[in-house]
Amino acid sequence: MTFKPKKRVGLYDAEFERESCGVGFVANIKGIESREVVKDALTILCNMDHRGARGSEPNTGDGAGILTGISHSFFKVIAEELFGNTSLEVGGYAVGNIFLPKNKKEQRACKKHLEKICKKENLTVLGWRNLPINPKGSDLGPSALEAMPIIEQIFIKNTDDKNDQEGFERKLYLVRKKVSNDLRGSNTLKEAHLFYINSLSSKTIVYKGMLTCDQLESFYPDLSNPEYTSHLAMVHSRFSTNTFPSWDRAMPNRMMSHNGEINTIKGNINWMKAREGSMHSDLYGDQITDLFPVMEKDCSDSGNFDNALEFLTMTGRSIEESILMMVPEAWQKKKTLSKSRKAYYEYHSNLMEPWDGPASITFTNGDVVGAVLDRNGLRPSRYYVTKDDRVIMASEVGVLPIDNQNIA
Repeated sequence: MTFKPKKRVGLYDAEFERESCGVGFVANIKGIESREVVKDALTILCNMDHRGARGSEPNTGDGAGILTGISHSFFKVIAEELFGNTSLEVGGYAVGNIFLPKNKKEQRACKKHLEKICKKENLTVLGWRNLPINPKGSDLGPSALEAMPIIEQIFIKNTDDKNDQEGFERKLYLVRKKVSNDLRGSNTLKEAHLFYINSLSSKTIVYKGMLTCDQLESFYPDLSNPEYTSHLAMVHSRFSTNTFPSWDRAMPNRMMSHNGEINTIKGNINWMKAREGSMHSDLYGDQITDLFPVMEKDCSDSGNFDNALEFLTMTGRSIEESILMMVPEAWQKKKTLSKSRKAYYEYHSNLMEPWDGPASITFTNGDVVGAVLDRNGLRPSRYYVTKDDRVIMASEVGVLPIDNQNIA
């Protein structure tokens, strides 16, 4: 087979070709946890390896990761082994994956500060787990190894109303914002840039790093454990475009991933900063200022998008409303839109400007998982719903073998 160079045809010009990341997710539409969901997601990720990038070393990737639900059957056993009988119930505890400085003194300072803020918010830190990793077995490249932070896992128990999981989530978000703002902006920590909370939630957890797609599962042995199950899993293969690769910039983020660029990002960041003076929330009251700045420094455009999405969702909106508020349709002159839908977009346009650019965006809060295209559909995606109650979405077809007879 001979491949010929692409020629300029009409408005098409190969000069404007750009690579983009790979995004995808798989979920059981009835919310049933299984090992198959995790395995399918890892298969999707490996089949999007061509979407990711590498540096000069073939075993140093721009980034790969997976977001899953909190596997209760898995983490409960670990908590009991490490901390004794903790009586953990689904939704009553959180597990967070944390990047820490390499310097042991700074490690202790970061962990102590996180524990202090948790105590202040009436949350019980059960303890820390040295997260099992396998750099040698996963053939981690020299650059990725040199940049790698210390990775630990924290277990936090809800000591307030155990039935109020949403209230617990809001507290965890508050804790994370306060700790991140204090430590990542610290002038006393030489390795402050290495501190990063990948996720801190009772619903979801993120495993990611400066890895290639096929390194992820072997690097984090948790993901190979047969007891590790989930009802949903979101994966991402990174191709760095507007920021350099790093462990913290790998995706998924805490609530989303994307496979393009947000070209309006500078304006979006400035508008979010400008709005902070008038922001309020009945859910946080005076504590809302502890969530500022909403936009974290040294983020990629997807990191900033995640910051905004998380803030909108945690302060009272559904994740669906938050996403449509940030990435609305090009509704102004679309005659086929209903009046009510057009009114919906018009109302929210007074609250926030669009986050625009070629990007297919996947999102989840642990309860809902979905995807949205950019306003011009420049980064298309495909999805299937199957008869065995799965929804499978990715930035391209063919990422998972599916029997045609199984498509609903």
